[in-house]
Amino acid sequence: MSSGIASIAGNSATLSFKQKHETHALVVSCEKASPCNDNPESSSGDQFKERKRVEKNDSSAEKILRSFNTWAFKREQPSDQQLMLRVIAVAVAAQAPIPFVLYWGKGPRHEAALPEAQCLDFLATLASRVKSVYAPGAAIKLLLTDTHAELNGHCRQDIERYFDDIKSAAKQRGFDTCWLGQLVKAAGNVGIAAPLEEAITAEMLSSLIVSAHKWYHGAGTPQEGALTYLRMNLIEQRVVERAFPESIFITFNGSDLRGLFPTQLPIFYMYSLRRGMGVKPWFLPAESVKCDANADQTNPVRPN
Repeated sequence: MSSGIASIAGNSATLSFKQKHETHALVVSCEKASPCNDNPESSSGDQFKERKRVEKNDSSAEKILRSFNTWAFKREQPSDQQLMLRVIAVAVAAQAPIPFVLYWGKGPRHEAALPEAQCLDFLATLASRVKSVYAPGAAIKLLLTDTHAELNGHCRQDIERYFDDIKSAAKQRGFDTCWLGQLVKAAGNVGIAAPLEEAITAEMLSSLIVSAHKWYHGAGTPQEGALTYLRMNLIEQRVVERAFPESIFITFNGSDLRGLFPTQLPIFYMYSLRRGMGVKPWFLPAESVKCDANADQTNPVRPN
């Protein structure tokens, strides 16, 4: 980290967010079925069947991944395709839906509008692609980022009003939702951020400061808001990867912000409303969004 960034970080007020939410404990239990046969009395025939089952799961996982890992949805290649395949294989072994989680934020509007509907429909199309090759389908969970909205200066009433709209629209499409703030509060000491200097680059901080100049209306300067937002994300990424350890994390951002997302989960970098559109729906105006292949102005990445 440059000396300038270190100076900003050193002069920033101590993050009260972490202190506010270190009051409860989260216990996450995840048991994974082992493909190995540890029974010494099992026959070679049983071991052969088990091996064939694992091979079948691996083959199914690749087919499922191909169903949605296309340039119709992704803005660039996933962070870790092998890890993504393992997540899918775990779900296949349990005959469970493929689990996806993503952050859903709030912009200046206090009501959901057409951009939100278009984004949710786009997610539903992805889920339908999975369903077409795998009967249990996909389970999509929206993590409502009330923590980020509060930091940006939105009052609780407006936050709840907007996210109530999102919860209703998500439910209509078969998606689940939960409050990110509640997850962090329940996590307690799990949500301890890594040292700031080890987690970011000068480029990432610069990008967050630019964004803060647009959307941050809290106390302090945009630089202070960006640093607080960064520290919050370092806490939340650990909470999310422990609450949803066998999930694929969807983001409408590009890989330049990889450091903000759960480090232990595979990341699927996705367009937001349609192919070529990367702007988050909550930052778009309520009126109809025209189909514009050049609408994505943030880190457009095309296939080789």
